[in-house]
Amino acid sequence: MDSFLKRFFPEVYRQSQMQDTKVSHYCEFNSELLTMFTSSLYIAGLVATLVAASITRRYGRRVSMLIGGTIFVAGSVFGGAAVNVPMLILNRILLGIGLGFTNQSIPLYLSEMAPPRYRGAINNGFELCISLGILFANILNYFVIKITAGWGWRISLSMAALPAAFLTIGAIFLPETPSFIIQHDGDTNKARILLQKLRGTTSVQKELDDLVSASNLSRTTQYPFRNIFKRKYRPQLVIALLIPFFNQVTGINVMNFYAPVMFRTIGLKERASLFSSVVTRLCATFANIIAMMVVDRFGRRKLFLIGGVQMILSQFTVGAILAAKFKDYEDMDNEYAYLVLITMCVFVAGFAWSWGPLTFLVPAEVCPLEIRSAGQSIVVAVVFLMAFVIGQIFLEKLPMEQMEQVWSRHWFWKKIVGEKVEKKQANSGKTALPSL
Repeated sequence: MDSFLKRFFPEVYRQSQMQDTKVSHYCEFNSELLTMFTSSLYIAGLVATLVAASITRRYGRRVSMLIGGTIFVAGSVFGGAAVNVPMLILNRILLGIGLGFTNQSIPLYLSEMAPPRYRGAINNGFELCISLGILFANILNYFVIKITAGWGWRISLSMAALPAAFLTIGAIFLPETPSFIIQHDGDTNKARILLQKLRGTTSVQKELDDLVSASNLSRTTQYPFRNIFKRKYRPQLVIALLIPFFNQVTGINVMNFYAPVMFRTIGLKERASLFSSVVTRLCATFANIIAMMVVDRFGRRKLFLIGGVQMILSQFTVGAILAAKFKDYEDMDNEYAYLVLITMCVFVAGFAWSWGPLTFLVPAEVCPLEIRSAGQSIVVAVVFLMAFVIGQIFLEKLPMEQMEQVWSRHWFWKKIVGEKVEKKQANSGKTALPSL
């Protein structure tokens, strides 16, 4: 929002208004302070999720949800009342801590409470609710921007308290999972009663026996973070590391963070860019609903493959459009800007029914109880780490001279294209970048 940029990031506001005609479109939002505001949340979340693992294991999934929800409320207060950038960053750090606790505990809670045959659909509900939250936030932004006094951003930042309050109050009334009851208290009768209530049947003995067996094994595991690095858990560790890594390097959080920035950069106006964010999120939400219906029918692997191909094709298409039609100092024609929007809708839909929900579901399913909390923490930590890196570097644009210095030291330059480029440099007397 212009009013938000003008108050806290005036240099970015000046560049976005094109008052400086020497500023490339690629550099309009290039600001270390703006990226710090965005990505500070994820460093805080990374640290918090590692702490949350031991709390979730020792005191239960519900306690972690309560802690996360309470910190969410505190963070939203600082956001709505912010008068300077440090208050904004404190808001982001507190929200990050809340995310660290809730993202670690909620997928775990859902997978342990869900009936096995519906576990995929119920866990996908987690991603659906995230999508709905982003959608409601985008709709709210679109309407509060109409407030002419320029304080609509305060509503946007403080409204995080509403879902946080629902989460905190709701968690008070939730039961603990049967797995945790057996693991922590050893009370199989209490776990049996809860299972019968959850499953709607008295025939729960087989599932209860499986939980007791897993719990007995879990009690022998004193240090889950140390144990997950043992050889026998290596497949689970690889999944817990690589699935969230590739989840993030698809570029989805670029859309989540900077969609309005991107749409403004390619020529859409303030309100049109915010509305475009609403449209992309609507597509993601519908795709989440489809995922809930098909994940237990078609399996996880097929969704990974189909969604991955869909995202690859979308990204190649967007790259081709921008390469052909987007210039440093000229606005893109509106028809091409909306073509980018349509293609990005295809991209976020591909993510939302494959890599998005499955990133939290698959590691929770493959990690046994004794390392499940540690595995889930690793998943969330990798997501936060990569989200921080992407949030920090996406708006950055290096000067050409600096790019040339970086490339000249890179092994790819030296080993693969070095000889040809060096020969070309020697003939022309100029420094050239390789064509990739």
